[in-house]
Amino acid sequence: MRDYKAEYANYDGTPEVKKKRAQRNKARRMLEREGIVHKGDGKDVDHKKPLSKGGTTTRSNIVAKPASANRSFKRTSSGAMK
Repeated sequence: MRDYKAEYANYDGTPEVKKKRAQRNKARRMLEREGIVHKGDGKDVDHKKPLSKGGTTTRSNIVAKPASANRSFKRTSSGAMK
């Protein structure tokens, strides 16, 4: 059985993870205000340059993508994994 309280204490509740989550939420709110994404529409908000690689949460760095494209491995034009 999963110990959610321990998971939160050891990972989800750490300051670094909270900061990243706040940035993702901020990006989603930005696109929701513009009407590009809506709750339950199956779209993800993607950072063109990832936060982990020094990207920022600015309008020029975020784009809406289908969840299937954002949560998958990079693919070639034939659909094979790169």
